Amino acid sequence: MKTILIIEDERDLAELVAFNLEQEGYRPIVALDGVAGLEAARTGSPDLILLDLMLPGMSGTELCRTLKGDKRTAALPVIVLTAKGEEIDRVVGFEIGADDYVVKPFSTRELLLRIKAVLRRAHPAEPAGKVIRVGPVAIDTERHLVTVDGAEVILTGTEFKLLLTLTERLGRMQSRELLLRDVWGYNYAGDTRTVDTHVTRLRTKLGEAGGMIKTVRGFGYKMETE
Repeated sequence: MKTILIIEDERDLAELVAFNLEQEGYRPIVALDGVAGLEAARTGSPDLILLDLMLPGMSGTELCRTLKGDKRTAALPVIVLTAKGEEIDRVVGFEIGADDYVVKPFSTRELLLRIKAVLRRAHPAEPAGKVIRVGPVAIDTERHLVTVDGAEVILTGTEFKLLLTLTERLGRMQSRELLLRDVWGYNYAGDTRTVDTHVTRLRTKLGEAGGMIKTVRGFGYKMETE
C-alpha cells in the first residue's frame, strides 16, 4: 500500500483528499502546516507528497527546496497543489523540484490520475539487471540508480524517466510534445515549458555530462555522445 502525505492547511480539503485516497487503496497522512509536514516527510516514509504552497510555519516552496536538497528525501515525488495557476507559478513549482502541479479547484479524478502517473514514473517497471551506459552516465534501471563517472546522482522520478527516455533514443530528436506524452504519461496541452524546466534541472544535476543533452532549436531535444 502506497503512503501519500498531504500537506495542506485547509482541514476540510485535506480530509476530503484523504478520504478519496483511502477509497483508492492508498494510506493517507495529513499535516496541516509546513513544519509538521517536513517532519512527516522525514519520518513517515511517504511514497508521494501532495504539497500546498501557502502554508503556515514554513511555506510549501521552502519545504520543497529543503526536501530536494536533502539526499534522504531528494527523490521523493512531490505534486504541488495551489490556487496559483499562472504560467510563471507553474515554472517556479517545477524549478523548486516538483514533479507535477495541480491548480485548485481540481477534480478528484484528475488528482488521482496525476498521482498514479507520478508514482509510475517514480517506480518504473524495468527488466532486472538492465544497465544503460552513455558516455560517463550509467543508468541502473533495476535499482533506479544513476551515476556519472561512478558518483551517484540523485534524480526525481520524472528526471529519471526523462533521462532514460533520451538515452534509450540516443541520437534521435524528440519533440517537446512527444516527451510530454511519453515521460509525463498524459497530455499537458500547450505546457511545453515543463519539459524545458526539467531538462535544465537534469543537465545541472549531471554536471559536465549534461552537455550530452542537446537542444534542437524550435523542436525539442536529443541525447548524443561527443
